[in-house]
Amino acid sequence: MKPVLCFGEVLIDFLNVGQHREGPLALAEYRQYPGGAPANAAVAVAKLGGEARFAGQVGSDPFGEFLATALREYGVNTDYLHRHEWAKTPLAFVILDAHGDRSFAFHRHETADLLFQEQQIDERWFDGQPVFHICSNTLTEHAIAGVTRAALARAKAAGATVSFDVNLRHNLWPGHCVDRETVNACVFEADLLKFAREELAYLAAGDDEDYLKTCLHGGAQLILVTDGPKPVRYITGHSHGYIDAPPVTAVDTTAAGDAFSGALLYGLSCATGLAAITAESRYLNGLLNFAVQCSALTVTRPGAFPALPTFDEVEGHWIDMP
Repeated sequence: MKPVLCFGEVLIDFLNVGQHREGPLALAEYRQYPGGAPANAAVAVAKLGGEARFAGQVGSDPFGEFLATALREYGVNTDYLHRHEWAKTPLAFVILDAHGDRSFAFHRHETADLLFQEQQIDERWFDGQPVFHICSNTLTEHAIAGVTRAALARAKAAGATVSFDVNLRHNLWPGHCVDRETVNACVFEADLLKFAREELAYLAAGDDEDYLKTCLHGGAQLILVTDGPKPVRYITGHSHGYIDAPPVTAVDTTAAGDAFSGALLYGLSCATGLAAITAESRYLNGLLNFAVQCSALTVTRPGAFPALPTFDEVEGHWIDMP
């Protein structure tokens, strides 16, 4: 089994769990959960039984200590989790609607995750040719985008498989607008890509199909396009199709995509390589079905880390990888 290294932000999700009246005011109630897309993916891998590592940076504050403890408690290796001397740990307030869908309010100005330095990249990150997983939240500012590109280049030089969950958050970017060129520079370097349908439309800027062909020509071996509870679309160099998601009643969709990504990363860590999975439909369909089952189970529970499934809960949907 190969290790999986997830790089990026780990943060506090303050999840809106209700409200109560106090005089004329309706006061929102929030519960503190560990979160952050790449951290969620790392925990998803660890809870399924994989060797998960996390690289990033938190503050030397109670929130940072809580997150480091949470990652370790769920079995993630935190040897490459740094503590910044003065910068704060990032926070996100997650507001849920009646259907469990979320909106975010981020507190992420000069936070510890954004101040990660290129010299903090450790060559040991890439020992054992790990699966290297990133998301776009480490591309939102010039400095951290440069660090991300440097880590990606080192991963590819070491022979690692690169996974990129695009996971766009426009409100984290200057002017509340994602820079397509910055994100696409990483898109075209990845072996495994995951887009939400609206993210694909935005980055393609008008022609989804030509854009997907460009991704494949750039080296992507597997592209996935999610669309909420609708079937997941997959595209490889020699096949394409859809995988249905099971119907569930969503309680909290916060980590749905990360559960899906984590299941894929776990499957990759168990395989001889991504090419071996995409070469045969039974392996590809089997892994994608496993991933949608993990995602479906996750949305029936609140929070991120606690909601992600253990292998025992989804073992019936697993098939051994080649």
